Amino acid sequence: MAQVRAEHRHRPAWRGLASVDAFSAWSAIAMRLAPAWIFTLVILLGSACPAFASVGMVELASNPSSGPVTIFYPASAEAQLHRRDAFQFELALNAAPAPGNHRLIVISHGSPASPWVYLELTRTLVLAGFTVAMPEHHADNYKDDSEPGPPSWKRRPIEVSRAIDRLRDDPQFARSLDFTRVGMYGMSAGGHTALSLAGGRWSPSRLRTHCQQHLVDDFHACAGLSTSLTGGPLDRLKLAVVESIINHKLDDETWYEHTDPRIVAIVAGVPFAADFDPASLAQPPVALALVTARLDRWLVPRFHSDAILAVCRSCEHLADMPGGGHGALLAPLPPDMARLTATLIGDPPGFDRQAEVTRLNETITAFFIRTLAPAQDRAPTPR
Repeated sequence: MAQVRAEHRHRPAWRGLASVDAFSAWSAIAMRLAPAWIFTLVILLGSACPAFASVGMVELASNPSSGPVTIFYPASAEAQLHRRDAFQFELALNAAPAPGNHRLIVISHGSPASPWVYLELTRTLVLAGFTVAMPEHHADNYKDDSEPGPPSWKRRPIEVSRAIDRLRDDPQFARSLDFTRVGMYGMSAGGHTALSLAGGRWSPSRLRTHCQQHLVDDFHACAGLSTSLTGGPLDRLKLAVVESIINHKLDDETWYEHTDPRIVAIVAGVPFAADFDPASLAQPPVALALVTARLDRWLVPRFHSDAILAVCRSCEHLADMPGGGHGALLAPLPPDMARLTATLIGDPPGFDRQAEVTRLNETITAFFIRTLAPAQDRAPTPR
């Protein structure tokens, strides 16, 4: 398989916020300025803080209470080149943590993704002082994709909570992190996890109704990557088979929900959302922001992210990528994708990945800087 270097090509000059006090004060000031000045301000102020040398990584194995968790964090040790599957990246493996901003972000990966396709976002967050934890979602990951969809969606929010518990109980991280204000980011199926943790409730039968009504227009949300409509004579058969499977598998009318009071700020990127009760997300109890991509062919925005933004009175539309597809939120992209996957995840013509992804990751990081500061130091949410 081809090797993909996961180094952040344009690493920010700043090295993170060294203390909660600095984190709080700077975030309040920065968010009152125009967004274009936010990172310039942090660069200028960051020189007054102790720097750390690299992004550290620890991989926690499964235990009786949770699956594997990959943790990224500020580290003082020098980074070295490592390889995981088809990816190469520079990290300080198993290095001792350096002082950061004492804030934790949990990332819920997509279906069936690995930690490595979020490395550029992870690097940006860590260079701002955050510790980032990524649980491996059972049977819906790059090693085992046997149970995607509703079976995984029921487990995913609980797996996020258990990942927080792992760090809380880990001697290396327990004393350095504040577990009263945790952030969470999820993309695609991970965005479904994010909306659940933001207070949303969903039902398999609601997805069945959606697919019965919009199967052609939102085909891949309902059919996955098993097949595609081509406009040919077999399309009618494909639709009949998918509809039959949906009617059989999505007959559960139970409402599912799970929240965690430790999580107070959430970003849902191009989320799977057609199965949510809109009323449950009209006024989320957390700071909730959404990222959308206009050319998303996997989760058509009008049925998913736009539908949530239409009903959510307090949600922040954090970023919209007019020329981006579903995979615009992944960096680096997985190599050697199958043809249909590449069609749905690959970049549309003209998409400036380098500039757009860098800007998006900085915007997401700025959101967490603002929303995870103590209450007395938080600036008003920009409108």
